[in-house]
Amino acid sequence: MSLDHQQLCGLSDSHITWLSDRIGIHKEMKLAWQSLSNAALTNGFELQIASGYRSFDRQLSIWNRKFNGELATKNKKNEVVNLSELSDDEKVDAILTYSALPGTSRHHWGSDIDIYADNLLASDKKLQLEPWEYQQGGPFEQLSLWLEKDAPSFGFFHPYDKDRGGVAIEPWHLSFAPIAQSCLCDISVETLAQTITQADILGKQAILSKLPNIFSQYVQNINKGT
Repeated sequence: MSLDHQQLCGLSDSHITWLSDRIGIHKEMKLAWQSLSNAALTNGFELQIASGYRSFDRQLSIWNRKFNGELATKNKKNEVVNLSELSDDEKVDAILTYSALPGTSRHHWGSDIDIYADNLLASDKKLQLEPWEYQQGGPFEQLSLWLEKDAPSFGFFHPYDKDRGGVAIEPWHLSFAPIAQSCLCDISVETLAQTITQADILGKQAILSKLPNIFSQYVQNINKGT
């Protein structure tokens, strides 16, 4: 299930099958996703994908809008960070807490999805994709407990299951191991450097100067599902 450089970095979607106009996943994950969804439904959870495949350009838009302050950047306490008070180097680390560097997002691979249960969300509430929604007392608490127990049976795991000093906890983020583990092995600092160098990305100099650290702290420093 190896991807080429273009696919790994979100520069090509030739490995993606589209479930709707907006939601795409890796072609070879479709059956596993359907099986997980059917099992969840049997247990009372109407699973929906909030975000699946994400292109490099889409991730770049998120990154640049956060870097220039158009989109809010939050810390691990769910507080909005005032980026205007930070250096470019500090801005990079602040954004990486919840948003991947373009070219490194696991969503590029089509193996990773952000999910929720539509029937557990109150009609007057909007999905936030924030940890409290999936933790004790949150609307998706029971979904989280079920996923922790049963998702591995279908090949899925939580790459951001706890705080390791890199990406914040993301209980909504599921990864399909048969594809994601191969992709993580194939991606490299060298190819990422080429991609970033060619991109119109804010903070480029700061990113390139600390790219090896970004790679180790935010890309590899995860639950690998093994």
